[in-house]
Amino acid sequence: EARQAVRKAETIAELAAQYISHHAKPKKREKSVTNDLSMLKGIIIPELGNRKVADVGHRDIQALHNSLGETPYRANRTLALLSKMFALSVRWGWRHDNPAKGVERFPEQKRFRWLSDAELARLVSALDEHPNQNAANAIRLQLLTGARIGEVLTAKWDDFDLVRGVWIKPSHHTKQKRTEHLPLSGAAITLLQSIKETANIEQPFVFPGKTPNQPLKELKRFWHSITTTAKLSDYRIHDNRHTHASHLVSSGLSLPVVGRLLGHTNPLTTQRYAHLADDPLREAAEIMAKKLER
Repeated sequence: EARQAVRKAETIAELAAQYISHHAKPKKREKSVTNDLSMLKGIIIPELGNRKVADVGHRDIQALHNSLGETPYRANRTLALLSKMFALSVRWGWRHDNPAKGVERFPEQKRFRWLSDAELARLVSALDEHPNQNAANAIRLQLLTGARIGEVLTAKWDDFDLVRGVWIKPSHHTKQKRTEHLPLSGAAITLLQSIKETANIEQPFVFPGKTPNQPLKELKRFWHSITTTAKLSDYRIHDNRHTHASHLVSSGLSLPVVGRLLGHTNPLTTQRYAHLADDPLREAAEIMAKKLER
């Protein structure tokens, strides 16, 4: 009976399948599920797939994590995924502890790239000149709102109240899984109204893709073309969100206000922009200094 129990014990591959079907797909965003599947198929299953869940130890997880040291961000995300999977295995009675607990994460260097006024002008010019104005408008709305590109591309006309000037983001589209009400600027409302004037009324998405009733999904080639034309190096689509926030903070807006606009639930997430808030204060301090100099 003991030998039969060992033979029938669940493997990591089976745990991965249960994780996807019972946890990831019902509770996580589509993009997050895609990322999980990528790590499972590319890293976890090849290394641990045939191992029994109950036999994997702390040393095994540590070794796998260490082997990914050249890509610390991916290593840490893989570790987090394993920790969640083993936590579920404990709840399901497949083992009694979580071997991923206590594995120290690699330090991560947070990206902090945004555009200067000159760079922003080049980006706007490149957007104006590009033949694909459907994609260009998506980037314009992202720059005007600071929204995540996924939220922009999946936005539907029903999400917008252009009379009140509000974007009501549904909970299943936001990272924090909660409904957000984002006030729209006059420029954002004008942009959306101009798009709506020529839009197909039967198309629910603001930025439709080539497939009927599906949103625009692939922007890699478009974005490469735009950044090349605008001569922007090491600048991703997600960095538009940093550009939006950075210009708001450096213009004197408080971190809590900017955090609310970006949909941050943790104030520490907005804290990365704190040093930019010093600029308007320093300019104010210089006023008295210049008076004394005169």
